[in-house]
Amino acid sequence: MKFNVNQNDLQEALSYCQGVIEKRSTLPILSNVLLDAENSKLTITATDLDLIFVHQINNVEILENGKTTTTSSIMFDIVRKFSSGKKINLTMNSDSKLQLESDKSIFNLNCINSSEFPLTDENFNQNEFIINSKHFLKLLNKCKFSISTDETRHYLSGIYFHQTEVEDKIYLTAVATDSHRMSISKIRLDEKINFDPIILPKKTIYQLCNLLENYDGDLKISNLKSKIKFELNNSVLISKLIDGKFPNYIQVIPKNNQKKMETDLKVFLGSIDRVASVSLDKKDGVKFQLSKDNLNLSVNNTNSGDGKETLNVKFDHDLEISFNSRYLIDVASQLEGEKIELYFNDTGSPALIKDPSDFDSIYVVMPMKG
Repeated sequence: MKFNVNQNDLQEALSYCQGVIEKRSTLPILSNVLLDAENSKLTITATDLDLIFVHQINNVEILENGKTTTTSSIMFDIVRKFSSGKKINLTMNSDSKLQLESDKSIFNLNCINSSEFPLTDENFNQNEFIINSKHFLKLLNKCKFSISTDETRHYLSGIYFHQTEVEDKIYLTAVATDSHRMSISKIRLDEKINFDPIILPKKTIYQLCNLLENYDGDLKISNLKSKIKFELNNSVLISKLIDGKFPNYIQVIPKNNQKKMETDLKVFLGSIDRVASVSLDKKDGVKFQLSKDNLNLSVNNTNSGDGKETLNVKFDHDLEISFNSRYLIDVASQLEGEKIELYFNDTGSPALIKDPSDFDSIYVVMPMKG
């Protein structure tokens, strides 16, 4: 095996692989990337057995076809320290070491035979649909912060995707909850798709966010019982799905929250962030004291002190309610417009948060008992 590749292209591919490969894998081969050079293409594959990532670099100068595997993290570390955009020559030595050469540097890396690399070949071609990558990324970003970290309820440790229909319009809807807060966001589809409801795991979501961050175009999605495949540009991501039943989230959405508070998003976010600074563990609730057109925010911590701030808001009632500041900051940080709307019922009921500039996303936050 012998080929030359551009440093930027190789660094980008290997950086995506870092998100897939487990740092503490018991199987040495799973710490490796598979490099396959042929037909002027270099294909790089990484897997943790639940997630497979395949990336193709085109127009590679291949002098000798071949494939091997070598430690992903070491190779990535070396490649990113080479001069940006330079040519890297890679050659397989007789003693099965992979030589990397660029400028005046030469490295020889240990390899494991490519035949040991676990690869599954699956036919995904039945349920395929295409979606705009930026629209799909929006769904991921609006929901991912609400994913549960509780290992015991594995069905909450991902985003639930399903097709919904509202007034003859078809949507792809995403939901995530950790039972203290919930995010729901949807995007309009041109037509019905052949797509069964799925729960996409957290690790896959973060890997997808990385890939989609720098890509604007079509994203092809196809799912097959317990797996899903995403195709974009020169990358393919195949992931196992979470096996479990997502709870009925519709019944959690508050139906009778009539008390509406509207205020400036930036001011609201800044105020909560400031008053929350006095509490070290963020478990102290930020207390809302609402009266007509006035919001008093306060945090009181027995160890460190207290903080207060007053905001002008549009509001017509009297209400006291407390929230975890982190939850409010997470939601508010995802809103796109200049305003934020909170809808309350009473002190003990969840609040509904809306973004007046995005009707397709809503958030529910449980109050704190306090």
